[in-house]
Amino acid sequence: MVDGLAQVAGQPHLTAIVNTGDDADFHGLRVCPDLDICTYTLAGVVDERGWGFAADTFRCIEGLATYGRDAWFGIGDRDLATHLHRTLMLRDGATLTAVTADICAHLGVTARLLPMSDDDIRTVIHTPTGPKAFQEYLVRDGARETIERIGVIGVEDAAPAPGVVDAIASAETIVIAPSSPVVSIGTILAVPGVRGALAARRDRVVAISPIIGTRPVEGPADRFLAGVGESECSTVVMARLYADFVATFLIHDSESPATLSSVAETGIRPIRCDILMNDRAARARLAGDALEAVG
Repeated sequence: MVDGLAQVAGQPHLTAIVNTGDDADFHGLRVCPDLDICTYTLAGVVDERGWGFAADTFRCIEGLATYGRDAWFGIGDRDLATHLHRTLMLRDGATLTAVTADICAHLGVTARLLPMSDDDIRTVIHTPTGPKAFQEYLVRDGARETIERIGVIGVEDAAPAPGVVDAIASAETIVIAPSSPVVSIGTILAVPGVRGALAARRDRVVAISPIIGTRPVEGPADRFLAGVGESECSTVVMARLYADFVATFLIHDSESPATLSSVAETGIRPIRCDILMNDRAARARLAGDALEAVG
């Protein structure tokens, strides 16, 4: 989505507010997966796998495995430099916002990427075998276990990063990407002040559904919804979760008239279109549809 919007609007006109609840420390290094994928994508260096640097090697992580160290999180050698640089800057007192801006500048990214907060916030997934950090649940264990509940440590006492609330207040259009409403978008919304800022601009907010029918387009969004007490994974549930701050909702063109009616009953205006992004051209097309939907 961020790539599509950059193609349509131009990077200098784009601000992305990015989830940091998935961040983790690996081998003493701060890794920010969502910030990194947005940065690498906009820099044009992302690998075709959808994460990390293109054509990266993994000699360091392979070496760690030789010594019996955890090697389940695939940090490439070029990617490692980003995490080293970030960790050293944080150690020297820089904020995550400043670190992110520095990394973007060095990689030629002219969009503004903002972490949702400079405070330390961590998503914890509680399962029948115990609590797990987000990356442990999703990457190491393959999101196989049932989720009993989801906690977001530190979010209640956190503050939005500098520029986040102002960016929402001044944006011409605000696009909610088709990410998980619980552990990606939902984590950003949990930062005090963010949801209210969006609600104040509701008429200019458009969201793209990450669900078609009753199945996520990608990832275990159904498990995460169940983890917060939602028994159903559907476009209608998404609309209900977003109704207080979203005015327009792009849903897949295969959704039924009954679904459109149920979404409309939440107070959101549904628009059917092709929400799948299988290549860069499709990303730009969907970004254009989202901006046009708001007008």
